[in-house]
Amino acid sequence: MPGSLLSYRSFEHSDGQLGSHHDDHDEDDYSSRPPTASTSPTFRRTRSYRTVDEMSSLLENPDHRRTYQTSHLDQSRTSLLHERVWYDQFTSTDWIHDSLMDAFRVKALQSRKGWYGRVERLYDASQGWILVAIIGFLTACLAYFVNVTEGILFDYKSGFCSYSWALNVKTCCDGLQTCDEWKRWSDVIRAGNPDALGIEYIFHVFLTVLMAETSCLLTLLTKTVVPSNVRLSTLDEDLAAERRVSENDEDDLKTTSVPSEKPGDMTYYSAAGSGVAEIKVIISGFVLHGYLGLKTLVVKTLALILSIASGLSIGKEGPYVHISTAIGNIACRLFPKYNLNDGKRREVLSASAAAGVAVAFGSPLGGVLFSLEEVSYYFPMKTLFRTFFCTMVAALTLKFLNPYGNSHIVLFEVRYITGWKGFEMVAFVLLGIMGGTMGALFIKATKFWAMTFRRISFFKRHPVAEVALIALVTGLIGFWNRYTRLPVTELLRELASPCDTFTSSGNGLCPTQEQIPAVLWYLMVAFVLKAVLTTITFGIKVPAGIYVPSMVVGGLLGRIVGHIVQYLALNYSHTGLFGDCKADSAPEDCVVPGVYAMVAAGATMCGVTRLSITLAVILLELTGSYDHVMPFSIGILVAKWTADAIEPLSIYDMLIQMNNYPFLDKQKPIFTGELGDIVPKHINHHRVIDISQSPFVHAKTLRAQLDYLHSNGEIDGGLPLLKDGILVGLIPAPDLEWSLDQLNNESNTLCLMSTEVKWNGPNDSDDENEPEHDPTDFTSYVDASPVALDAHSSMDLVYEMFVKLGLRYVCVLREGRYAGLVHKKNFVKFCKDLEHAHSD
Repeated sequence: MPGSLLSYRSFEHSDGQLGSHHDDHDEDDYSSRPPTASTSPTFRRTRSYRTVDEMSSLLENPDHRRTYQTSHLDQSRTSLLHERVWYDQFTSTDWIHDSLMDAFRVKALQSRKGWYGRVERLYDASQGWILVAIIGFLTACLAYFVNVTEGILFDYKSGFCSYSWALNVKTCCDGLQTCDEWKRWSDVIRAGNPDALGIEYIFHVFLTVLMAETSCLLTLLTKTVVPSNVRLSTLDEDLAAERRVSENDEDDLKTTSVPSEKPGDMTYYSAAGSGVAEIKVIISGFVLHGYLGLKTLVVKTLALILSIASGLSIGKEGPYVHISTAIGNIACRLFPKYNLNDGKRREVLSASAAAGVAVAFGSPLGGVLFSLEEVSYYFPMKTLFRTFFCTMVAALTLKFLNPYGNSHIVLFEVRYITGWKGFEMVAFVLLGIMGGTMGALFIKATKFWAMTFRRISFFKRHPVAEVALIALVTGLIGFWNRYTRLPVTELLRELASPCDTFTSSGNGLCPTQEQIPAVLWYLMVAFVLKAVLTTITFGIKVPAGIYVPSMVVGGLLGRIVGHIVQYLALNYSHTGLFGDCKADSAPEDCVVPGVYAMVAAGATMCGVTRLSITLAVILLELTGSYDHVMPFSIGILVAKWTADAIEPLSIYDMLIQMNNYPFLDKQKPIFTGELGDIVPKHINHHRVIDISQSPFVHAKTLRAQLDYLHSNGEIDGGLPLLKDGILVGLIPAPDLEWSLDQLNNESNTLCLMSTEVKWNGPNDSDDENEPEHDPTDFTSYVDASPVALDAHSSMDLVYEMFVKLGLRYVCVLREGRYAGLVHKKNFVKFCKDLEHAHSD
């Protein structure tokens, strides 16, 4: 279980309600910050204070001192039961502390006897199941609302239903593509003008831009300004977030005694993009205030409807993960067991993310595997089963709601009857190579576009202008090709579907043998347009996913290859390679181009996201064809190998890296040194509290040291306590900040920092430095046993400590004496620099 141990504390509202913090602000939803006078309601500490004389009488006697220390520890443990842990923006969850907090809660629960205790334990055990069932149900309901609403708005670009504006064209026409009840804009506006196509073209472009712009304006409502002391380079999927002053990061881990120049404030929009990268980092323990709040949930849902309805080359599947996780975060408020414990809350968030994939792809098993493979940092067995239950509830609820009126959970669900032949294996491997290559090149092209076009100052300052430009381009060039005009989910269904009848049309997907070359040309044009539009659209300030758009690009390529193989099989059925195909048979009796489209779609999505097993299961659940599991798996495996060779990072790993999130994945770099190589040779006195001369420290000195940590971006750092050069404890920076904020007069206050002090009071003390007034006791906030490693420890061990325990920092010792402290953020930066050095 990941983290470092926070000190124990409890809060009390001024009205006397213990631990009853109410999340009145959406921004402070799944994790919170230490309350201060300027940001939170008035709190007071419930821990009892002792005067100097009381402490003297207790501490002058060894037996009394042992009693005091024991009762003090017991009190800390008791306060843990009612504690609400507060986390600052861009800090890390303390996994060990949260685990211990839950252990004390369970211990107290088990101590309750009788039938009431059994009932209470039963209710406690059922809370997790109730919670994930609620999350699955609400996720499905919201997905139903989005699917139905965006379908209606999308059809508005071509016309409206004369007897009800709340119907799309298929519902209005009873499943037909058109009818008299469906009024096109050309029928209403033309008034004798024969140019019906021109009128429809104008309405198509106008409504595309209008919906995209409205979506962008909604997204901009979730603007969040990052404080300047947070050292991040970018914070959204355009990879070029706004920075007001300058970019100035520490050159290495060895900080100097003078804080570096303050970086400028940055801005990001929590409703923009897909949110999968941020969800991955949040579940790993990183704190992003407002990202999973009610405001973000509402805004992203409404903006997503408009962005999808606009016809931009984006998907809703990634945002579904963000939306479902936000639902999970908000639902945690129903049960204090999860609301007051960020460690357990993140177990629920893992299940919530899986529910988003389940409703996006109609794949409960795929959702579980997605959570395990992509977003979850810690995934115990109980979380696995609850995640499966959550996805099943979500999928079943959406099945009963029936958003598409055909009993399908998703629009692009298909079924294959014809099996695949042995000679097609070569084509499947080729599609894997092509899909992996396209996925890797898409990542590089997206990054290049962000670093060039989005760095233009005008578009950087006015994201609305960029959305308008891309929407205008999409509307202008997408109207004339049937496949670029269709919504991405419907296009993917058509590309992957088998054919029942065949036409001589040159722009349909079921051509006769003679019309295959004409269809190939039509598909190639659509492929080029979709690839370009998807590349330049990813990262604009609207809710946008990349899963289905990448599958559509791959599906177009796969359909092209499928028709080529089909054409060769029909013309050369007498040869040995195509000997399994019968002459004069129907085009799909031997080769089904839809299978090629699905293989290439999975391969391309794998190249972009690096999902493997998850994708294979999703494709299986979409097609229901066990016979085609092998082609799907081969394409995905080859695509992953190819993409890793071209671009080691997935699209979300690249976003995490570009944003400098403190995230350590399981692929550790190759280390050549040891821990002592990355710490300075001399101890920085700004970063330690020396209690060698006295156990009391001036509050203003502590405040100056705390400000120093903040100026270096270590708001979740810590100050080691040294006594004659020996590490005797550590006080976390968030705890120190909260403690100092409770003081009325810092300039005249001394704080007790040592838990081993024996002091008989000012009258009996021979030390002139002892205070004449009552000190503030900070010892309950001191971690007396911080995690420490020897300077000769291997870097692989340090890496495993950060990954497996989720530590915020590690203290370093040389021959038993304190030598320095390595913060997780600095260690992440060191690892990234090491990877860049090896890649160069």
